[in-house]
Amino acid sequence: MRRLLSPFVLTLTLILAVGYAYVAFRLADGLLARLALALPFVAVWAVPVLYWVLGRDKHGRADDLLHAASYLSMGWLTYLLLFTLLRDLALLGTHWAGVVVTADWVQGSRAAVLWGAALTLGIGVLAAMRGPHVRRIDVTIEQLPPEFEGLTIAQISDLHVGPTIGRRYVQWVVEISNRLNPDLVVLTGDIVDGSVPRLQRHVAPLAQLRAKEGRFLALGNHDYYSGAAAWVAQFQQLGLDVLRNEHRLIRRGAATLLLGGVVDPAARMDRPPQMPDAQRAAGNGVDAQLRILLAHNPKLAPQGEAAGFDLQLSGHTHAGQFFPWTLAVKLVHAPHVVGLSRSGRMWVYVNPGTGSWGPPVRLGTRPELTLLRLVQRP
Repeated sequence: MRRLLSPFVLTLTLILAVGYAYVAFRLADGLLARLALALPFVAVWAVPVLYWVLGRDKHGRADDLLHAASYLSMGWLTYLLLFTLLRDLALLGTHWAGVVVTADWVQGSRAAVLWGAALTLGIGVLAAMRGPHVRRIDVTIEQLPPEFEGLTIAQISDLHVGPTIGRRYVQWVVEISNRLNPDLVVLTGDIVDGSVPRLQRHVAPLAQLRAKEGRFLALGNHDYYSGAAAWVAQFQQLGLDVLRNEHRLIRRGAATLLLGGVVDPAARMDRPPQMPDAQRAAGNGVDAQLRILLAHNPKLAPQGEAAGFDLQLSGHTHAGQFFPWTLAVKLVHAPHVVGLSRSGRMWVYVNPGTGSWGPPVRLGTRPELTLLRLVQRP
């Protein structure tokens, strides 16, 4: 009972209750219509409360269906609330302009809002399920050793294998990466949303990833929520080198690349607790002519720059994933929201997500597998 009275649950309940009261008052006539409209709000409420707060650990077919329904409801309600607000602004505008609005128009606009939200959701789902496109980026590194000129890195991030992304999608991503024939493959966190027993079969294709110089992974916050210790062991069985405040050295001739990786701030919930430490990942004085950091959260860029890294590869933001969150994310993560940016002398590249979290929806962004090429001159 105490968990149900936690600030998180109370805040979530209040937000959903206010949202429901608004759209029910503006769109629904009659008890049955209002009860039907309550169902998606209940679905959105149920998953975080049952699984995150109360710790339900069963993951059968019914659980997967509930998660999918909750995530789709989350997407639909986003557009339902947005379109209802736009409709009310239009009605307010007509009132100020002295335009008489007929009852038929009011009723028709209600239907337009409901079906418009559903259509927008459908378009976004189709865009997300098209799979990742390959974005090719040249990164200019000053004083890049000639031995690493043209080094290619395939970056996969934020797959979120779970209720809406499964084995088929993961296999698709692996095949795209392998066709690129990269020197390195890096996975920059939030690979899973669920336990090892539930998702082991779905992540298995990651073992097929090919790269000349190795396959490396830094954990994201959702990997910690899903049980980091078990997942580290599973990722290692798949042949992925998990970097947790540590580094690996890659040598070509007389030149050395230091590839570091830090834990996510969510590692504070691990046992024992950890915090990201870019200085430790940098090797504390290890001689290297090129330094690249894997850090799921781009907000760790100041740490990476202070530790002497030349390039940080991140994810986490999803670039907002779908409008209008594409606008909101800029308030939280600017200047490192998506794509290539600078933190002092260090480059930061933020992958917008190879998969999707929550609603399998993309509007205003695209799932991406990034192929970065290091060059000394543009």
